[in-house]
Amino acid sequence: MPNNSPSYSIDYERLLQEEMLDNLDEELELELDDDRLEALAEGEETGASMDRRVYFRELLRLQAELVKLQDWVVDKKLKVVVLFEGRDAAGKGGVIKRVTQRLNPRTCRVAALPAPSDRERSQWYFQRYVSHLPAGGEIVLFDRSWYNRAGVEKVMGFCNDDEYEEFFRTVPEFERMLVRSGIILIKYWFSITDSEQYKRFLARVHDPLKQWKLSPMDMESRRRWEQYTKAKEVMIDRTHIPEAPWWIVEAVDKKRARLNCINHLLSQVPYGEVDHPRVELPARVYNPDYYRAPIPDELFVPSIY
Repeated sequence: MPNNSPSYSIDYERLLQEEMLDNLDEELELELDDDRLEALAEGEETGASMDRRVYFRELLRLQAELVKLQDWVVDKKLKVVVLFEGRDAAGKGGVIKRVTQRLNPRTCRVAALPAPSDRERSQWYFQRYVSHLPAGGEIVLFDRSWYNRAGVEKVMGFCNDDEYEEFFRTVPEFERMLVRSGIILIKYWFSITDSEQYKRFLARVHDPLKQWKLSPMDMESRRRWEQYTKAKEVMIDRTHIPEAPWWIVEAVDKKRARLNCINHLLSQVPYGEVDHPRVELPARVYNPDYYRAPIPDELFVPSIY
């Protein structure tokens, strides 16, 4: 380790074990059906940062509320925009994954824009974001947003001082315009400590399944921690407006951050129950001349497992 690296005491075995448990939790959340998750919620404690029984129980409860919120948004033709900002490895993606996990992707979608093209750089800065805004009955989650200009672009020198200042002159009016148009705009900043980001980066370095998450830009952002801190403080100070305030999510504990953020998101959009017609499966039609042709064996995927 270079001499200028912080001298954190790391228990690699415990760190990797925690990451493995967290990965397992993700797989359980994403792959198992509700009944099996409910059964798991009655299991024994694992010694993780949060009692897994409580975590799974609350996650399922909150996700059920998100489904109700989705129904309300569709029924009332609401337009909801949620911005997720924060440092690299702050846990934004994990929360987005839990928000969208049980929702209809036609109603709730994620906008994660790549670096702008040469053509987009020549456009009005906000132009490429406008095309991703919701229509009535839609929720859009921005995994990073127009605030790139106040963060990575400022710190990495991808914009000049005039562009930076123009952003701060424009963004309050831009967001007020969105709110006046009927969009519910919610902005989250995920806050982690220096040492926690260091641990999460180390976990990615040692995990071949997660190394792809580490880009050269991530490495440089780590080196420029203090510059990012200053940029974040300026950003929040200059763009925290009554119409679209910032909300800070304490994100050192991933599970608590997920639950707290989802719970708060639900509180920002007043919603109620939507009556649905009773769903009944139609009777299967049987035709006496129906014949199902055999499928050639070579078309089947080999049954290895």
